[in-house]
Amino acid sequence: MMQSNPVSNRDLTVGKRPRLLAVANQKGGVGKTTTAVNLATALCAVGQRVLLVDLDAQGNASTGLGIRRADVEKSTYDVLFDDADIEEISVKTKVPGLFVVPSSVHLAGAEIELVSVDEREYKLKKALRKPLPYDYVIVDCPPSLSLLTLNAFVAVDSIVVPLQCEFFALEGLSHLIKTIERVKRSFNSELDIHGVVLTMFDKRNNLSGAVAADVRKYFGDKVYKTVIPRNVRLSEAPSYGLPAIVYDMKCPGAQAYIHLASEVIRRERKLLKEAAAA
Repeated sequence: MMQSNPVSNRDLTVGKRPRLLAVANQKGGVGKTTTAVNLATALCAVGQRVLLVDLDAQGNASTGLGIRRADVEKSTYDVLFDDADIEEISVKTKVPGLFVVPSSVHLAGAEIELVSVDEREYKLKKALRKPLPYDYVIVDCPPSLSLLTLNAFVAVDSIVVPLQCEFFALEGLSHLIKTIERVKRSFNSELDIHGVVLTMFDKRNNLSGAVAADVRKYFGDKVYKTVIPRNVRLSEAPSYGLPAIVYDMKCPGAQAYIHLASEVIRRERKLLKEAAAA
């Protein structure tokens, strides 16, 4: 994949620690993994070095990047329970600059196992909050507000929330926001919503426009300007083990994620300036 418009983001990190983002929504079918995979790929396309951490037992982010379950030797399960070094077990993908820590079926039982583990909420934080050779680490969370998702929220700097442009889009979102607030109070005081990305937008459907307007009214500037359209190529790409940006870079969905990556970087620069001025 050709890289274009390289943008250095080294100045956005604290020392050599990358920026840590979780992609999360407890509601399934909202484009969460599609967003995680394609945002990570798009960031690489503009010159970033990215690690994608697949924390979902379904492993769709891993297979969507061409990682076969049968080939996985070490996974996020080993990071959580065996203190495996996250850089050492990362797998290089077909996308230049993109690495993945794959999921495994063992994560399906991780919820029960974590209950009896000391400092269970901090397992992922210990693995990620250290110098790593990446500009960004993106964590693809399970579609639930579980102990795995809690681990991600404790570890990361901020959260990207995919929200589909459908009738029940805002249903349950208040629960996610309350969870984020509880995590801020008890575990990670700096946690914030990086942005809400509207997905599955259909410009032919008046409902999509109405939902988008409601979300922007509720979240204001937290909603990214970029909207991800409903696009067949986005759905086809994972079956070939490729991000949509590699599968068909010219399709509307891929182009939208490239714009989203640029918007994420602009927000990061703004955060850096605000931190410097504080």
